[in-house]
Amino acid sequence: MTGRPLRVLADAALECGLEAGAFLLAGRDRVLEVATKSTPTDVVTDMDRASERMLVERILARFPNDGLLGEEGAERQGTSGVRWVIDPLDGTVNYLYGLPIWAVSVGVEHNGAAVAGAVVVPALGESFFAWRGGGAWRLRDGNASPISASQVDSLQSALIGTGFGYDSAVRTWQGQLAATLLPHVRDIRRAGAAAVDLCSVAAGSLDGYYEAGLQPWDVCAGGLIASEAGAVVTGLNGAAPGVRDVVAAGPRLHASLVSLLECHDQR
Repeated sequence: MTGRPLRVLADAALECGLEAGAFLLAGRDRVLEVATKSTPTDVVTDMDRASERMLVERILARFPNDGLLGEEGAERQGTSGVRWVIDPLDGTVNYLYGLPIWAVSVGVEHNGAAVAGAVVVPALGESFFAWRGGGAWRLRDGNASPISASQVDSLQSALIGTGFGYDSAVRTWQGQLAATLLPHVRDIRRAGAAAVDLCSVAAGSLDGYYEAGLQPWDVCAGGLIASEAGAVVTGLNGAAPGVRDVVAAGPRLHASLVSLLECHDQR
């Protein structure tokens, strides 16, 4: 497929993510620069950028012919058909505020399809990784164990995760949608890091998750991990998961969650 075993790519993604995660965890109290990007609430720190530089250096040292796409601007075409899609710090606001839900996400695509990836959550001491056809795994205390998505089949019994965009107008309709959905589900959670939410679906800690406005680096690794854990990951109205919509849920809940979202989406 890629000319390399997919497990090798998953292991490399995990190793790189663990190194960047340890760097971020050790440096959380040493943030020197905070800037904004698309809106005043869309923040980036010097640690985001340093983490991305570290990841790019480590990846290209091992796989010099591969492409790259990073949230903080790393982009390289490559010649191998393999592209590494990285979010060096998913959940920057949480990181700044000392909240533990933030992650390093390292995904691997081959010819545009995700084939391996890892999401490292340093403040919680756990990581998630997967490769196509190899299942999904959680690493804690050096021990890896398989994970699987929820088998909940009722919206009324379902704990659903979501997230909000940076633009105030987008957040307004996202808040209205959440308020509309709330009476139909057990409850809604908003953790603040899409990659972690997708891994929570993979591990059954959330029964489902939806969000609009995500980017490839938000979804590449976490979406694959959720899929390999048995979750269904799509967009709305028959679309593939993408910038417009991502919906991930256990196999017995996904269709009902999609139907509910399509019914109440007023964009």
